[in-house]
Formats: sequence, structure tokens, C-alpha cells
Amino acid sequence: MIDEARDAVHEAVPAHNTGALLLAAGGVTAAFGAASCCALPLLLGSVGVGTAWLVTVAWFAAPHRLALLGIAVACLTGGAGMVLWCRRRAARCAPRACGNPVTAPVVTSLLLLGAVLVVLGWMFA
Repeated sequence: MIDEARDAVHEAVPAHNTGALLLAAGGVTAAFGAASCCALPLLLGSVGVGTAWLVTVAWFAAPHRLALLGIAVACLTGGAGMVLWCRRRAARCAPRACGNPVTAPVVTSLLLLGAVLVVLGWMFA
């Protein structure tokens, strides 16, 4: 009786990667703003990509770089925690317990990109 009720609760509450995806996208956006002042123009310029368009982003983001770095770290940590929690839950329950399996690599790539941008932004802060 109790096992049936527990199974019904697990089936009735669908979990999705939307929260992790939003946190990862917010972290990448904040890290992009923090790194747009010095790190991104240097990196993109060394590859041969024009960086004149980053001046307007850097102009708005430069006074708030440390706050943007803090927001980026918080969002990326929260997104990584949600991904790990979802993977543990999927390993215990069913393979499709955490929504669409296509979004997991997208979220992981965004988290890695955000982490690289945070490190670059911190190096030049």
C-alpha cells in the first residue's frame, strides 16, 4: 500500500531540466557581461574575430563586474547542483525521470562555458 502510494507520487510529479537550463543561461549571461571588458576582446581578438561590438556591453557591465561574477557563480553552482540532483534521481528511479534527455548535454555545455567565462572574468577583474 505504501509502496504504491510512493510510486504514484513519483509518477505524478514530472521533473524537467528547465530550472537548470535557466540557471545555466543566467550564469553564462552574467559571466559574459563580466568577461566582456578585458578577457573576451583579448581572446576573440587573438583568434581573429572583431571585438568592437563588445565595447557597448563592456560599457554597461564594467561598473558591475564583481556583482556579475557573484551572480554567475551562484547561478552556475545552482544549475550544476540541479543537474547532479536530477542525475542521482534518474539513477535511482527511471531513466526518463528528469524530463527530456536532450537538454542534459545542453545544460552541461552551458555550465562549462559559463565556468570558463567566470575564470576569464576573474583573471582580468
